[in-house]
Amino acid sequence: MAKLRTAMDCAFWDVNLSSAATVDGVARAVPGDPFPVGLARAGTTFRAQQLPVFARGFPLGLVPNFCPPLPSSSSCAASGSPSSAAASLKDTHGSFALQTPLFINPPSSNWWVTLMAQLRPKKLFTSIKAEVTGGDELEIPGLMNILKIVCDKTLYAAGLCSQLPLTPNSSLVLSTEAHGGQGRRSKAIYFHKIAHELANELVCNCLADYSSLPCAQFSHHDVTLEAAWPELFIDRNGTYWEVPASVSLDLASLVSKSGLRYRFGIHKNGGHPQPLNATCVDVPASLMPGWCAKSAFSYEKNMDIWREKDNPQDAIVRTKERKFLRIPYDIRLNEPHSAVSGIIGGACAAWLGGNINLCSNPTKYLGGENQGPDGFPYSLSRSPFSADLFGSLRYTLQHGKFRESFYDFTRLDARLDICSGFAFAKGARYLLSDMLKKPSERRKVNPLASPKLNIIFQQQVAGPIVFRVDSRISANSPATGKHFPHVEDVMYSLCYSLKLLESGKVVFWYSPKRKEGMVELRLFEF
Repeated sequence: MAKLRTAMDCAFWDVNLSSAATVDGVARAVPGDPFPVGLARAGTTFRAQQLPVFARGFPLGLVPNFCPPLPSSSSCAASGSPSSAAASLKDTHGSFALQTPLFINPPSSNWWVTLMAQLRPKKLFTSIKAEVTGGDELEIPGLMNILKIVCDKTLYAAGLCSQLPLTPNSSLVLSTEAHGGQGRRSKAIYFHKIAHELANELVCNCLADYSSLPCAQFSHHDVTLEAAWPELFIDRNGTYWEVPASVSLDLASLVSKSGLRYRFGIHKNGGHPQPLNATCVDVPASLMPGWCAKSAFSYEKNMDIWREKDNPQDAIVRTKERKFLRIPYDIRLNEPHSAVSGIIGGACAAWLGGNINLCSNPTKYLGGENQGPDGFPYSLSRSPFSADLFGSLRYTLQHGKFRESFYDFTRLDARLDICSGFAFAKGARYLLSDMLKKPSERRKVNPLASPKLNIIFQQQVAGPIVFRVDSRISANSPATGKHFPHVEDVMYSLCYSLKLLESGKVVFWYSPKRKEGMVELRLFEF
């Protein structure tokens, strides 16, 4: 579903995106970027909980994913720029990786801990092949050479994640991961979050109790306190950024019956961000060092045009011999309907610090021609105080009840996003001016000025298998600056719905833009 709450969430620092570049399977979205496609958002269950479940269904317990390995920020700094590190990605054979859980704590414990490991087999086999065929004649490498290849640190990665319930409504998550020769990433999260509590409880109850969590109690707010050193971000172009230190506190209200919702957050970035897989790019202003306090509010409204309510009698199938119950593959997708919904809101932010450090080494962050009048990149122009409006309008059409084996589920979600009301108004004024007279100079395109159309199409293939395409279309082309529709991002997936979880599925997704793909377990998402 094209979630409306994405319009508010993307202004903050706690939007997790699925990423195969990390062992824990997530990276943060850059605050202030255009809203990501729906499939890009990470699920509500931790990777450390997903792997023990997948290990039962995959051969030898090995779960595949696909992503070019990222160079470390230290290697980028050693070369003076990310050029050499990013160029090495083109020659690597380590895109294909296998993950597996090495250790899971006993089910009787009132907390869970998982040790995860990752191997890049293609790179291993390629290295051995190069060693064997490296000479003029075919030679069998010695035992020491084979051991040296097998012990290459770049082939492996490991992660450790643990969750400790503190109260019936809150938990503490500690995780760390290390990629061979690339340093370590660590994270600590305290959360009082309804979505995680429900998802974790369902995984535990339905899939052999790998963890033992208390029942979730509903409250009026979600509270999250997180610290990461370093933190990994993904911008709208698929570029990974590593911020040396990131700390955030977020308070979000649940959506009330009236549709009102608000959020408040405090965030601190420490150290200069480094791009890991791109060169000559502008640093996002929201990733620069400093403190930021941000608040937002929104009003959401939903309306059904028509809806066919689920009738329990329709699930009963009668034959000559007997009658049985045919439940839907997903209980959230068993009502054909057509609906329209919308959200409108505003956000304001105040920044403290960061501008002095910004000027200390300007050439380090210059991005080619994208410089402002002060000589710095446009993206680094950060106002101490800012306020803006946002809004989204969504239309949903679903056919079928997702019960039959064929032709019983087709769904279309279309969401129009206005990421920045002020940027949109300014872009509309420029458009009107260009229509009345020929522009005298080429203007820099603001990626937030153009409305974004997110389209999600889902089609049942056979039984619980659904093919899904998520795309984001912009009215302006960023390369030419012309007002012409342009596909900014697209993701493909195959989803296998699990009746056992009522509203859970295994998702195999691939992103051509990021050249990444992975397998995930998602709950209560459609």
